Amino acid sequence: MRILVLNAGSSSIKFAVFDGGLDQQLAGMAENIGSASRLRIGDSVSDCPLIDHRAALEAILKALRSRGISPQDLTAAAHRVVHGGHRLTGPVRITPEVRAEISACSPLAPLHNPHNLAAIDTLAQLAPELPQYASFDTSFHATNPDVATRYAIPRMQETRGIRRYGFHGLSYDSLVRRLPQVSGQSLPSRLLAFHLGNGASICAIHNGRSVATTMGYSPLDGLTMGTRSGGIDANAVLRLVEENGLERTKAILNHESGLLGLSGGKSDMRNLMLDPSADSAFAVEHFCYWTLRHAGSLIAAMEGLDAIAFTGGIGENAIGVRARIVRGLEWLGARLNPDANHARAAQLHAATSRVAIWAIPAEEERMIAANALGLMEAA
Repeated sequence: MRILVLNAGSSSIKFAVFDGGLDQQLAGMAENIGSASRLRIGDSVSDCPLIDHRAALEAILKALRSRGISPQDLTAAAHRVVHGGHRLTGPVRITPEVRAEISACSPLAPLHNPHNLAAIDTLAQLAPELPQYASFDTSFHATNPDVATRYAIPRMQETRGIRRYGFHGLSYDSLVRRLPQVSGQSLPSRLLAFHLGNGASICAIHNGRSVATTMGYSPLDGLTMGTRSGGIDANAVLRLVEENGLERTKAILNHESGLLGLSGGKSDMRNLMLDPSADSAFAVEHFCYWTLRHAGSLIAAMEGLDAIAFTGGIGENAIGVRARIVRGLEWLGARLNPDANHARAAQLHAATSRVAIWAIPAEEERMIAANALGLMEAA
């Protein structure tokens, strides 16, 4: 059994092939689609012209064939789709009806769903007999109570889809499955999960279910991020629209804000932490401060805290950021083991800590493959 997992972004397609035991056989990425494009597979990198997502997917399939994996050798393809709306709340096999629903959710995720659909449609043309499945970044948060998802706006707007959805669900779902394997213990009842990367969010996970999260109607809300503003007053957004127009405001809030805007040009946490400038230091502190502010509200939603888990590029690797966040939670009895933190160990809490602290690698692609495998076994 071989499952091809595809994660299509605006200018890239990540891919991985898993066997029936969910062991990854190979992985890579077509990047900079439409410009100085490259194809990476493992440690191999080659420059190649990829004018669009179809060309990128054709190049990926050709590269797989050269490694002995043709489309006929694949059991299924599985896709990450960012937005499933309020109807697609679990992994599904892609049918014409499911494809139409994903398309209907595109206005809710205009930077993501169209590219996810492009990969689905292109693969359907290139390998029409191959079953395709989809997993949704929003579905893990379908368990949030209505009081957490409903904005205080008139119902006519709420019923048009203006509500909190939450994102990074595949990462949180993977963390829930992986943490007991790493810790050798049952899943903590009240778990605060930090997915920290260029996109960043926190999730309150109570008895394995999401009850609150920081992202809302879109991935723009919540924490300070690499290039996204995070939470901002709606009237401030309206003023930006008045002064700059709608499209320019979208660009400002999504691509020019966050760490990039605060530091004056740096969005990568590694570069920020190596830069001695006051602007970079302020950007890092802003990221940590607002992460802690939001963490407090999610702890309140769970009425307490038993464990913390870090994941994502920053969460797994930025030891200084982890130390700063845990220091801000010491009032709860959280204590970091500095040696374990510097060693990038999985278990990070000190012996005296009343709160368990873990670092768990994000395994979104494996989660997508697991979802597809589960659907195939249940069929």
